[in-house]
Amino acid sequence: MIKNDKWIAQMAEKGMILPFESNLVREIKVNTALGMNPVISYGLSSYGYDIRLSPNEFRIFRHIPGTVVDPKNFNSQNLEPTQLHTDTNGSYFILPAHSYGLGVALERLEVPDNITVICIGKSTYARCGIIANLTPAEAAWRGHLTLEFSNSSSADCRIYANEGVVQLLFLEGEPCAISYEARQGKYQDQPEKVTLARV
Repeated sequence: MIKNDKWIAQMAEKGMILPFESNLVREIKVNTALGMNPVISYGLSSYGYDIRLSPNEFRIFRHIPGTVVDPKNFNSQNLEPTQLHTDTNGSYFILPAHSYGLGVALERLEVPDNITVICIGKSTYARCGIIANLTPAEAAWRGHLTLEFSNSSSADCRIYANEGVVQLLFLEGEPCAISYEARQGKYQDQPEKVTLARV
């Protein structure tokens, strides 16, 4: 069963999402002179929670002649850090046309042991050609999600830091025999930085 806003808020009080916004934030105060500034929404929604992209790090895949990206032996040189830019619209990374990048969630999750979390894209970015890879956070997983984005458009696109970037859906099931924590999953306790592929 998909969990609703009431359940998400109750679990957030117990530390499931940190930091937590109890409402859907659509604008923020920049300073007193400028008033409110619109943002790509984040926070609690009816049946999900929109998390933000951390400004700490964003990496873009690049081609290095003679190399192949190998998930069993990942070469970190295939990922190039990209600069955080800031203007009156906010802070953002640029994801070049037809490229793939990795960012990290600002919020830290602590998933209950009878819940699996599915991460899906937001329509605002989908309409710009940005596809967020569908990824799970399994029962009893903890940490900052590494987020994967593909720019399927022929134009460079901004991805805003500190604003909504993907939505989390919380699915409840019967308790599992072995949780992610119990099996000592390789991505447990990810920090607020891009975590590379591991085997």
